Amino acid sequence: MEQRKIVVTSALPYANGDIHIGHLVEYLQTDFWVRFQRMRGAKVCYVCADDTHGTPIMIRARKEGRAPEALIAEMRERHVRDFSAFQMSFDNYYSTNTPENRAFCEDIYAKLENAGALRHENVAQLWCPDCAMFLPDRFVKGTCPNCGAAEQYGDNCERCGTTYSPADLKDAHCATCGSRALETRETEHILFDLAKYRDYLKQWLPVHTQTDVANKLCEWFGEDQKLLPWDISRDAPYFGFEIPGKPGKYFYVWLDAPVGYLASLENWCSKHGEKFDEWWGDPEAERYHFIGKDIVRFHCLFWPSMLHAAGYEGPTRVFVHGFLTVNGEKMSKSRGTFISAQTYLKHLDPAALRYYYACKINNTTDDIDLNLDDFAQRVNSDLVGKITNLASRGAQMLGKRLDGRIGDLDEEGAALVKAALSRSDAIAALYEERKFSQVPVEVCRIANAANEYFDRHAPWKTIKTDPEATRPVLSAVLAAFRAMAIYLAPILPAYAEKAAKLFGESAWTWGSLGESVAGRTIGAYEYLAERIDPAAVEAMVEDSKPTEPPPSADSQKNAAAAAPANAAACPAVKPAIAFPAFDAVDLRVAKVERCTAVEKSKKLVRFELDCGPLGHRTIFSGIRSAYPDPSVLDGRQVVFVANLSPREMKGVGVSEGMVLTAGDPATGLAVLSPIAPVRPGDPAC
Repeated sequence: MEQRKIVVTSALPYANGDIHIGHLVEYLQTDFWVRFQRMRGAKVCYVCADDTHGTPIMIRARKEGRAPEALIAEMRERHVRDFSAFQMSFDNYYSTNTPENRAFCEDIYAKLENAGALRHENVAQLWCPDCAMFLPDRFVKGTCPNCGAAEQYGDNCERCGTTYSPADLKDAHCATCGSRALETRETEHILFDLAKYRDYLKQWLPVHTQTDVANKLCEWFGEDQKLLPWDISRDAPYFGFEIPGKPGKYFYVWLDAPVGYLASLENWCSKHGEKFDEWWGDPEAERYHFIGKDIVRFHCLFWPSMLHAAGYEGPTRVFVHGFLTVNGEKMSKSRGTFISAQTYLKHLDPAALRYYYACKINNTTDDIDLNLDDFAQRVNSDLVGKITNLASRGAQMLGKRLDGRIGDLDEEGAALVKAALSRSDAIAALYEERKFSQVPVEVCRIANAANEYFDRHAPWKTIKTDPEATRPVLSAVLAAFRAMAIYLAPILPAYAEKAAKLFGESAWTWGSLGESVAGRTIGAYEYLAERIDPAAVEAMVEDSKPTEPPPSADSQKNAAAAAPANAAACPAVKPAIAFPAFDAVDLRVAKVERCTAVEKSKKLVRFELDCGPLGHRTIFSGIRSAYPDPSVLDGRQVVFVANLSPREMKGVGVSEGMVLTAGDPATGLAVLSPIAPVRPGDPAC
C-alpha cells in the first residue's frame, strides 16, 4: 500500500491573547488525529502559525507603546510554551509575518488579478478628521444596530454576533481619539468576486465538508440569495502586507491568515529538504484543515474559491468542530471558567485534559461540555482506577517477586489478550473518522475485562503460595495493558512513552500491537497518571476569577494626605478599584419623563426614563428623603448605569438600571445631571 502523504493544519491562533482551554478543543483533537496517522505509517506534516496581522494587534501595540513586531514575538513565545506543555506535535509552528507568507500573498493576488477574480471599487468608509485617517473596522465603536449593545466594534457585535458595516453603527465614534465627528468618504478597495465561483462552491462543499456544514452554507446558493464580493483590502494605517502597486492599501488579515498554512509548509520544506509542490501541489497528497464553526465562511467559501481561482490545490477536507462550554454554560471570567492554559497547568496535569477531551470530542459540529465534576470523576475512575491501576499492580508485583520476567500465557489469559488485540481495526477506524470519544469507551471495555480477570485470580494472594502459577496472570494483565496503552498513545503521548519504556520499547507504532512481549523483562515501574484532587480543580477556578489589585502603599498614603480636616465627620471612602472595573460600567444620559413616589414606601421613587436608542426604562431609587416631591425631577437629564443587571424590587416591580446620585445619605443626596444635553434637541446619549 502506497504511503499516504498528509498536510494537516489547525486554525492559526491570533497573536493578541493567550491560549485557553477553549482553544485546546481544536488543537488537541488535531493532535490526536495526526499522532494516529503517524502511528499508522503515514507521512504527515502538521503545520500551524501565529496569526499576527490586523487592527487589534496594531491597537494593542499602540496602547502598550511598542512595535507590533515586539508584541507578536512575545505572544509567539507564550503560545509555543503553552502548546509544548500540552504535548502538541507540530512539525512547524511559524508566523504569518514572514517573507514566505508575503510571497504567497503576492503570488495569489497576481493570479487572482490575471484570472479576473478581483474588482476595484470605491466604497464608503468612515474618516476621522481628528486622526486624519480612514478608520478600519476595529477603529470604530458604537451601538449595535441589531441589539443595541453599546461600545461594539465596527465589524460585528460581540453580544448578538451580527456582522455589519461600521457605517451601520449608531453613535459611531473613533476608537482612538473618541471623536464623534466622523465623515463618510469614498476610498478604493479591492474585492474578490465570490459570485463567479458559485457553481464551483456548490459542487465543492458537499464533497469536502461535513453534511451539516455543507447544508448550512448551501442555503446561500438559493435563487434569491447573492454571494457578495469579499473585501480583501484595508487602508493604512494597518499592520500587515502592503499590496503591490497599491500604496497605502494592505491585504486584509483574513486573506493572509489562511495563506499562512502555505507559508508554514514552505518554511518546513525548506528546512527539511522537501519540495512544496510535492505536498500542497500534488493532487495525490491529502490536505486537511481543523477549524471551529465560527470561521466556516472563511475556510469553506472564501479560501477554497480563492485557491481555485489562483490555480492552487484546495483542501481535501475541512473538519469543523463546535465550541466548549464549562459546566453547561459559556466560559465565564466571573465564574472562573474562562481558564487559560497557564492557569490550568499551574494546578493540573495536561494529560488529564487530553484524556477528558478525547472522551467528549466527536466528528460533529456539536459543542462539547467540560463538566468539572465529571472531569475529575472520569479521570480518577477510568484512566487511573481502571487502566493505570492494572499496570501499577501488575508491574510492581512482577518486578518485586518474579524478577520482572513476562512469561507464557495460560488459555484464559491468552483469550483476554486476543480479545484486546482484536479491537485494533475498530479503534483505528474510530481515530480515522475522528470519533475520538469512542476510543476511551473501547479501551475501558478491555480494562474492565482485565480487572475482572485480575480480581478473579487474586494474584496478591497466590504470589505468596505459588509464585510461578501467578506469572501467567500478571503477564496476561500486562500484555492487555500494553495494548490499551498503544490504543491511547495518540491521546496520551507522554503516558504511552513511559509505558513503552516499562516494556523496554521505544516509540510504538500501530504495528507494535502484533509483537509478543513473552520472555521480556520489564523495567522499573514509573508513575504514569495522577488522580485529580477536587481541591485542585476548585483552586484552578478561583485562580481564574478576576481579582482587583489591592491599593498600593503610595495610593493609601496619598489618600490619607488628601483627607479633609473634618474627615471624622465624612463617611468612609470605599476601597480603591482598578480602572478595568470602572471601565466595565456603561454610563448613559436619559431624560426623566416622570418621577413619582412609590406607594407604601418611605424611601423609593420611580423613574420613568426616555433612554433614546435604548428605549424606555423604569428605575427605582431610594432617594425619597432628598426629593419629597419627586416631580421636581420631571424633564431633567440624569446619568444612569445602563448595563446593571435588572433587579426585582419586592412588591413594586423590576428596576432596569441605576440613576446616579452623590453625597452623604445622612445629610442629603443629589441626582447627577450633565451640564448640557449630549446633542441639542436629543435627550439621550
